[in-house]
Amino acid sequence: MSSAFLIKTPPQKVTVNGWVFYTSTALILLLTAILIIAPQEAGRLLGIAQAWLSRSFGWYYMVVIAAYLVFVVGLAFSSYGKLKLGSKADTPDFSYGAWAGMLFSSGIGISLLYFGASEPLDHYFNPPEGVAGSQMAARQAVQLTFLHWGLHGWAIYALVGLAVAYFAYRHNQPLALRSALYPLVGERWVKGAAGHAVDGFGMFVTLLGLVTNLGIGSLQVASGLENLFGMEHSNTNLLIVIIVMSTVATIAAVSGVENGIRRLSNLNIVLFSGLLIFVLLFGPTLHLLNGFVQNIGDYLNGVILKTFDLYVYVDDGAKSDRWLGLWTLFYWAWWISWAPFVGMFIARISRGRTVRELVAGVLLIPLGFTLAWLSIFGNSALDLVMNQGAVELGKTALTQPSMSIYQLLEYYPASKVVIGVSIFVGFVLFLTPADSGAVMMANLSCKGGSVDEDAPHWLRIFWSVAITLVTIGLLFAGNFEAMQTMVVLAGLPFSAVLVFFMFGLHKAMRQDVQAEQERAELVALRVYS
Repeated sequence: MSSAFLIKTPPQKVTVNGWVFYTSTALILLLTAILIIAPQEAGRLLGIAQAWLSRSFGWYYMVVIAAYLVFVVGLAFSSYGKLKLGSKADTPDFSYGAWAGMLFSSGIGISLLYFGASEPLDHYFNPPEGVAGSQMAARQAVQLTFLHWGLHGWAIYALVGLAVAYFAYRHNQPLALRSALYPLVGERWVKGAAGHAVDGFGMFVTLLGLVTNLGIGSLQVASGLENLFGMEHSNTNLLIVIIVMSTVATIAAVSGVENGIRRLSNLNIVLFSGLLIFVLLFGPTLHLLNGFVQNIGDYLNGVILKTFDLYVYVDDGAKSDRWLGLWTLFYWAWWISWAPFVGMFIARISRGRTVRELVAGVLLIPLGFTLAWLSIFGNSALDLVMNQGAVELGKTALTQPSMSIYQLLEYYPASKVVIGVSIFVGFVLFLTPADSGAVMMANLSCKGGSVDEDAPHWLRIFWSVAITLVTIGLLFAGNFEAMQTMVVLAGLPFSAVLVFFMFGLHKAMRQDVQAEQERAELVALRVYS
């Protein structure tokens, strides 16, 4: 192990990192300006770029996503799994229950409301292979939905969380993305151009994910209010929803991890679980339970096949390629775009945990609930469309996905009350990733301070406002889909950064274990002598 790798620099005062802050802000503003000023041309060019990426790099996305999952699971089961994220004397900052609650809420957001009913229905009507609208299409629809929300995505979060936490708490490096490159390029490069580039691009990718989240969240809440109160869809209503949601999220971000985010996490669990149990008990309960068990079996049975399925041997290759780009590749890029801030948030709350604890917690705690939600809401929607003639629900899932869950709930008792609760659930679900994202964006903009020290309040407010303004601009310019396309494009280079994270983390762990063994042998030798 090099001596540079063992250097621990004392914390300095928290200051803005000019290189990272100004370059990432300029890049974000430039992109937004182009998308707003020339929405049609920008959208056309981005569409061409996305189609090219899907054709040329679809295989790469499949391979690298599988590699992330195999890597983190391998670490957990290996001897490295016993390594603690911190010194031997460190204890976890949060109780297991509080930690599990924040893990649950860090990656589970309002998108589950958006896609819970609409995605299985979309795959049912537009499958990548097979006959649309058939029983097999329905079965495949839930299997594909499980794939997109399953182990692969959570493994990306676990990888970033592990890498950042390991170097922050074991080697006293900044709680930043750049720290994961430390064993590969050394302290000089990490503090210089390479580190600035990784943090700056990580902020850019993160903002794309946060803007997408705010866009989906505002559309989801606005659709619920339109359904509940019979309002017409208008930009004015959407603007009011965005401003209110962003204001509350900013207040929560300023309050910090220990206060705002933890309380919101606890509220998330109660409300989300209550809505899930309601749909299960007041729907076709036996059918839903049977479906969930079979969906789990289909997912586990086909996880290897679907991980590498590029639909090469299908009759309509162009249709399957387009489906792959719109769905699977978009999801993989979307998970990657969320990985910087979700991973850093996971690292922020995981001091004192072992590598095995973090991997198991991230992969299993949110996953079980996610799959249960998708199965129960997805099968409820499919049952209504296939067996109860809910034609409008099927049409809505394809044309206005954000409205589909509310139309589904209209078939349940006390629908107005339940829809009102679901709107509030969506609002709270939006807040947790929004406020934690603003905190992490602010932290990446800074340098100095201890690993537990968050950025100043004004910087959190700045990023909350920036995310809000970018979202409003794109929604009102009618070019929000272009931002979603940018998520896919930006995910490609950042996926390569995560590959370097794997090499750096493995190198550091191997060196640490070797150093511990040498110390143990030296102690034993002294005792023996």
